[in-house]
Amino acid sequence: MKLLRHGEPGAEKPGMLDGSGVIRDLSGHIDDVAGGALSDDALAQIASLDPSSLPAVSEATRLGPCVGSVGKFICVGLNYADHAAESGMDVPPEPVLFFKATSAITGPNDDVIIPKASEKTDWEVELGIVIGKEARYVSEADAMSHVAGYCVVNDLSERHFQIERAGQWVKGKSADTFGPIGPWMVTRDEVADPQNLSMFLEVDGHRYQDGSTKTMVYGVQHLVHYISQFMSLQPGDIISTGTPPGVGMGQNPQTYLKAGQTMRLGIEGMGEQTQKTVAYTG
Repeated sequence: MKLLRHGEPGAEKPGMLDGSGVIRDLSGHIDDVAGGALSDDALAQIASLDPSSLPAVSEATRLGPCVGSVGKFICVGLNYADHAAESGMDVPPEPVLFFKATSAITGPNDDVIIPKASEKTDWEVELGIVIGKEARYVSEADAMSHVAGYCVVNDLSERHFQIERAGQWVKGKSADTFGPIGPWMVTRDEVADPQNLSMFLEVDGHRYQDGSTKTMVYGVQHLVHYISQFMSLQPGDIISTGTPPGVGMGQNPQTYLKAGQTMRLGIEGMGEQTQKTVAYTG
């Protein structure tokens, strides 16, 4: 099942994608794709609905972030062995965790704003885990039962802010529009193996990232278990699990985004995002 949110920013409604690719409105059944609606029982009730009985939504309608009211946006750094190598860094002995501000979250096809004074805005296609049930000190064996589903994340990064201006990574990761999620959340039952998904990212038609979740150092199951040892995970929290090689920082010469470009990215079975980059005008 593919759940989504449609409508203008701040006024998104819940929806689903039916088997024919038609967006169907779920407003008559749930308030939002968020919180309690992400539990196994709630998802089973949504799955029992006849999609053809739900109102169709225009294809022209904007898609919002596929999950609403995200409490925590947790990211995992250097979690692909081949990306760590291109970054000139060792594979970490434990997952590297950092946060991305939830104010960075935006729709999958919304414009990406290059921040004021940005020198090195970069791209990162990532698999996002959406938590469906509270997780606190969960075992690795039980970890997957806490996952509602998965989505595409573009973990945009300003490398100058992140690496060259001291302090923690969060300030290079959290600019407005630096967290496109969606186009939809694919429920756990539809993803047979989250560690075997192809993924890509292109800028202006040039493919920079062409990888697979096979090269993750720490997989989905371990990450949910591991993170729950340090903080509780709540329904609607998102874990962005790292990126394969091909980021702008890893190019020779290094290549970064500028206004007027188009990114297209996707993950097998998760759909695609397309974003145009625009200059900050505030």
